Amino acid sequence: MIRLENLHKTFVIKGSRKVVADSITATFPNGVSVGLLGRNGAGKTSLMSMIAGTLDPDAGEIHSTGTISWPVGFKGSFHREMTGAQNVRFIARVYGVDTDELRDFVEDFAELGEHYHLPVRSYSSGMKSRLSFGVSMGIRFDTYLIDEVTSVGDAAFKTKSSEVFLDRMRESGAIVVAHSMSKIRRLCEAGAVLEDGQLHWYDDVEDAIAHHQENMALSFGRDLEEEDIDDD
Repeated sequence: MIRLENLHKTFVIKGSRKVVADSITATFPNGVSVGLLGRNGAGKTSLMSMIAGTLDPDAGEIHSTGTISWPVGFKGSFHREMTGAQNVRFIARVYGVDTDELRDFVEDFAELGEHYHLPVRSYSSGMKSRLSFGVSMGIRFDTYLIDEVTSVGDAAFKTKSSEVFLDRMRESGAIVVAHSMSKIRRLCEAGAVLEDGQLHWYDDVEDAIAHHQENMALSFGRDLEEEDIDDD
């Protein structure tokens, strides 16, 4: 269980204040896969980072009763000068799991070939995402934080990623950020929509998708109006 209590976060961008969390109070239940929806810039990644503990809120608290993965799409946790395999072994020791078992799992899953034994600084963004996703799937967490990473790679790799993720969801929960509503439907049972610093919870993911699509339609209309004004 992850409990957000009066969570508040504001950024100042070019002199303007952007509130991404406005006294949010919400509970993400155990064993539930939740689609986190919102327009670009709504603050989904910031909220995920606060839940992961890599970004501090301005106010409020986050409580959890289980283990939480790092944001799977986050690739900045690897040491650039260490190889992929060395990074994996280091992470295994930090989390107290078998180093050889995790190293072998990630090597097979990520399909990096000889690059697995080369420094991470030589990796492409997609290779880092594969490594990050592989490590996350190789360690059992109570809640996984997933940010679009299953879209990395060719069709076969995407299928394998989805299958492994769904296998983990038999015993764990997740918070999933994705732009594809078909992916949200396939991976999630509940949903939450982040809009103007407010988080709206839905037990049925279809209700969350409907809310999100309504927000997107309104946003598109506003953008058109602004373009008309600019053209005058």
